[in-house]
Amino acid sequence: MRNDKSNLIVDLTFQFSLVIIEFCELLQIEKKFNLSNQLFRSGTSIGANVKEAQNSESKADFIHKIKIAAKEADETEYWLKLCKQSKNYPDTSDLLLKIESIIKVLSKIISSSKLNNTTSSNPQIIKSSN
Repeated sequence: MRNDKSNLIVDLTFQFSLVIIEFCELLQIEKKFNLSNQLFRSGTSIGANVKEAQNSESKADFIHKIKIAAKEADETEYWLKLCKQSKNYPDTSDLLLKIESIIKVLSKIISSSKLNNTTSSNPQIIKSSN
């Protein structure tokens, strides 16, 4: 069943994708094609995987898709740091702050989903925690 309610991580990653698109267009204008292509793919993939996770078939499938989004976020952070440290590349400080926030939210979702998945599938854990 489709969930169309407002969702923090869906909104954050969608807005981040829009900013990444603009930044990659700037890189293209500056003829930084290779890095632009890499950053475009990983930066927009985060939101695509988060959106796909919203329609997951199970809790395990949800966790798997969010983990993929987290991997893409880590890769995106790498490309942004590379830009920041390279000569003749635009500043990525604001983008790095945004991706760090997204990584924190994704990590929290993964850890809490794993905890909820463990407790919901093992009734003894629920009893012992009460």
